[in-house]
Amino acid sequence: MPSKHLFKAAINWTSNQNQEQSGRKFYSKSHKILIEGKPVLNVSAAKTFKGDPELYNPEDLLLSSLVSCHMMSYLYVCAQNGIEVLEYSDNAEATLEVSPDGSGRFTEVRLHPKVIIANSDQIELALELHKKANQLCFIANSCNFPVVHNATCEGV
Repeated sequence: MPSKHLFKAAINWTSNQNQEQSGRKFYSKSHKILIEGKPVLNVSAAKTFKGDPELYNPEDLLLSSLVSCHMMSYLYVCAQNGIEVLEYSDNAEATLEVSPDGSGRFTEVRLHPKVIIANSDQIELALELHKKANQLCFIANSCNFPVVHNATCEGV
């Protein structure tokens, strides 16, 4: 039987009707997300959507969640398979498609993990384990778009 876990987040936003652009009033998109016991997360829309470019936006956070979850899943399967990971980095990219009606969706995320392992004899297995990590990744399993992996691996 599967186990279930509950995660909670609260949002706080206050109207700021003073903002105008081209003679039209608009709502500020900056807000605070509160998760009990953690620092406040200041969020806005992406700059493209008239948000504060200095704050995180939902698109940043979704991509960050995928990158982080894949790495943790990957480290887990490497440990299960006796692979000692020395370094892990990624420069991920996400494609967001916006329709003329203003709706949008991510169409693809591309992860580019670069891994350095202790034993160069395990490079082939280390590369293969990205598939297993993707199967285990909670966030990737929750997405309705492909998560593509272009992984590289080096041994020392």
